[in-house]
Amino acid sequence: MSSRITFYVVRHGRTLMNTLDRVQGWCDSPLTPEGQQVAKYVGLGMKEIPFRSAYCSTLRRTRQTVGIILAAKGQEDIQPIEIDGFREAGFGSFESGKNLRMWESAAFFLHYKSAEAMYNDLLAGKVTFRAILNAVKELDQFDMAESYEQVEQRTQASLRAIAEEEAAKGDANILVIAHGMSIVAMLLSLGGDKLLKGHLENAAVCKVVYESGTFTVESMNDLSYAERGKQAS
Repeated sequence: MSSRITFYVVRHGRTLMNTLDRVQGWCDSPLTPEGQQVAKYVGLGMKEIPFRSAYCSTLRRTRQTVGIILAAKGQEDIQPIEIDGFREAGFGSFESGKNLRMWESAAFFLHYKSAEAMYNDLLAGKVTFRAILNAVKELDQFDMAESYEQVEQRTQASLRAIAEEEAAKGDANILVIAHGMSIVAMLLSLGGDKLLKGHLENAAVCKVVYESGTFTVESMNDLSYAERGKQAS
């Protein structure tokens, strides 16, 4: 009988660069007090979920988030494992610049009149995250930005490697802290495309089950854990 691994994949809490509305891919910034607080709420909201292991990306904002969540739920004894494959998408020459400039540039490249028009079509399913991120790569002046396919491949490979390793130990709940675009690229083709509409929020939880070699995305962009933790605090 195969093991059942349940992943709780969480986007990190709000950061300084999120607040300044700056592009934050491989660049990094600390969690704001608000970001730290919501991470604590997520931990409190997950109080009844026992984790066997915890993973995060190699970027500071996920390391902070995982530590706060584990402390809030009383599992400080778990030592999080950093996985480079879970880091955020690299946005090349757009890094640390204004978000609006990057998304407007991608919108114009895709023949939209504004970033808002492009986002509305994303919500309507008329344009994909894949097309938008690949437009950013095409526009990157330093040729350092990642394609959607590159982010999808490395994040899914990391998730599968962990799933197989953890499954060999028996059933378990596993915590993963990653980033907005990296989570989107990792989960959409596994079934998340049917559940996610638009932007993935800070501290949102995505639930993924791995069993018999297959991933099933059960939920995306779930803010109920943070809400539950806030009510309990």
